[in-house]
Amino acid sequence: MPYLQRTIDRELDELLAHAPAIALDGPKGVGKTDTAKRRAHTVWFLDDAAQREVAQADFELTAVPEGTLLLDEWQKLPQVWDSVRRQVDAGARPGRFLLTGSATPVDASGTHSGAGRILSLRMRPMALHERGVVVPAVSLESLLGGGHPEINGHSSYEVRDYAEAIVGSGFPGIMGAAPRLRRSLLDAYLQRVIDRDLPDLGFQVRRPETLRRWLTAYAAASSTTTAYSKLLDATAGGDGRQPAKTTTIAYRDHLTRLWLLDPVPGWIPASNEIRRLQQAPKHQLADPALAARLLNLSADALLGHAGVHMVGPLFESLVTLGVRVAAQMWEAKVFHLRTNAGEHEIDLIVQGVDGQVLAIEVKLAHSVSDADVRHLLWLREQIPDRVADLVVVTTGTTAYRRRDGVAVIPLALLGP
Repeated sequence: MPYLQRTIDRELDELLAHAPAIALDGPKGVGKTDTAKRRAHTVWFLDDAAQREVAQADFELTAVPEGTLLLDEWQKLPQVWDSVRRQVDAGARPGRFLLTGSATPVDASGTHSGAGRILSLRMRPMALHERGVVVPAVSLESLLGGGHPEINGHSSYEVRDYAEAIVGSGFPGIMGAAPRLRRSLLDAYLQRVIDRDLPDLGFQVRRPETLRRWLTAYAAASSTTTAYSKLLDATAGGDGRQPAKTTTIAYRDHLTRLWLLDPVPGWIPASNEIRRLQQAPKHQLADPALAARLLNLSADALLGHAGVHMVGPLFESLVTLGVRVAAQMWEAKVFHLRTNAGEHEIDLIVQGVDGQVLAIEVKLAHSVSDADVRHLLWLREQIPDRVADLVVVTTGTTAYRRRDGVAVIPLALLGP
C-alpha cells in the first residue's frame, strides 16, 4: 500500500527545521516508524536485540553518522532518552534526532523528562480526511481563525460510508484489509495488548477475560462521561464477581501508557468565565474500530437493531479523531464541555493558541434543527468575544451556514 500523507507530516517538516530532537508517541501500528523513516538517514530499531547492543556500545551517540538518527521503539532502551537530551544540551543541530515509542517505559523513573530539549508529538490513527477517500472543503484552521469563513461543498458520503469508516480502522496496516482479515487483525491487536504489551510494561494480567470485559465496558461508554465505578459494575463476570477497584485502576493506567485510551478532558476556561463545569473526561479508545470490534459490531450491525445505541457515539469517536488530528497541526487543544447538572453539553471544544474557541456538536443526521444548536448559541452568549465559530458536524451531504451563524459541515468535508 503506498504511503498516505499524514497531517503530522506537515508538523514534522516544519518543526524539524528548528528542533534538534522530536519524539513521536502513539499506539503500536499507528505508522510512527514509516512516517519517521522518511526523514531519517540512519535508523536504529531498538526492539531488535542486535541493534540495542549497538546503541548500548555507544550511549553517548558519538559514532552516529551525520544526518537524522531515528531511534525506533526507544522505550526498549530508556537510557537513550538521556543520551539524546545530553546531545541537545551540547548543541545538536536541528533535525538531528527522531524518537518513536509505543509505550511509556516501565523503568524510566530515573530518566530526565526531556522538557525543553525533546519535543513530543502525539500520533494518532488515521483520521477520515487522511485515508484518501474524501476531499475536505472546509478547514479547521479557517474556522479557528474566526471571521465566519464561507461554508460550502458537497459530499457523496452517506451514513453507510461512515459506518464502514468506523469499523475500517485508522491503523495503516489494517484499514486496507478485507473485512474478515481486518476483524482478525483487530482481534490479534487486542490480544497482543493483553498477552505481550502489558507484560512488557511489567503488568501481569492474571485474569485476561476480566481485562477484556473491562475494555468492552470502556468501549460501550465511548463518547460519554460514564463514571469509572459504573464501568466496574459492567465488568462483573457470569458469577457476579467484580474485579477489585485497584485492579481496574491499574488497567486504566497501563492502557493509557500504551496510548490505547485517548480520553477527551473536560474544558475549564483559564479565566473561569463559565462556572459549574464538569472535569470528568469523555471516554475514547485510540481507534473507533477497536471499540466496534470489542462490541462485535460490523457496519451492518451498526446500522441495524444491534448497533442502534452505539452508532451515534462511535460516529462521535470518528469525528473526535479527525478533529484532534487536525487541531494538533494548528497547536490547538481539544476538550468537551458539560455543566455539572448536565443542562448544557457541547461535544468538542477546540481551543487555539490565542485562546479563541471553536465549539462543535456532532449529530448523526442529515439535517440540523434549532434544538441541535441551542447549546452552541448558549456558549456564544456566555463568551461572545472568545468564540471563533460554531459548528455542527453531520452525516449530511452539503456544507452550509445557518441564519444564526452556525456552520453545518458533513464530516467528509472537514479537514485541517
